[in-house]
Amino acid sequence: MNDNELLDLLKKEPQSGLSAVVRQYSAYVMKIAYVKLGEVCTNEDIEEAVSDIFFKFYKMGTDCGFAMTSVRGILSVIAERHCIDIFRRQRSYDETIDYDELENIIADKEDVTANDMIDIIKQLGEPDSFIFIRKYYFGQKNKDIAKELGMTESALNSRVSRGLDKLRKILEEGKK
Repeated sequence: MNDNELLDLLKKEPQSGLSAVVRQYSAYVMKIAYVKLGEVCTNEDIEEAVSDIFFKFYKMGTDCGFAMTSVRGILSVIAERHCIDIFRRQRSYDETIDYDELENIIADKEDVTANDMIDIIKQLGEPDSFIFIRKYYFGQKNKDIAKELGMTESALNSRVSRGLDKLRKILEEGKK
């Protein structure tokens, strides 16, 4: 389907048109997202960004009645801008993460022993439990863990941050 046919379908049947746009351009948008965000985001974050890009495209299209000249052109502009925003947020977020937070989480729970904590960390699953044990029990550096797992340091930092949130929730649920 060319862009004119896609635009006609979007105008007549927006839901079907969006499905066709996603089928035709998902690889293109995914490539943009991976190029822009591959160093600072996990695969899950990139997939979420791609979904957000298509949502923004659909919202913009419905607002203007899909009066566009090029689906690919609009998608590439939205993708570029959205990825730049995510990149900036991620960079500033990575710089402000407090990795001593695990110690604070544990300190708040007086009844949690070291063995209990290891069992709780294992609930995170792989590779998160591997990361936490290496980082907090063996004192291994983030860049070394990331290299060992074949991921970027930024992706590892994201996993640590999410893992800390999960640990906090697990400990809160255990307290109840």
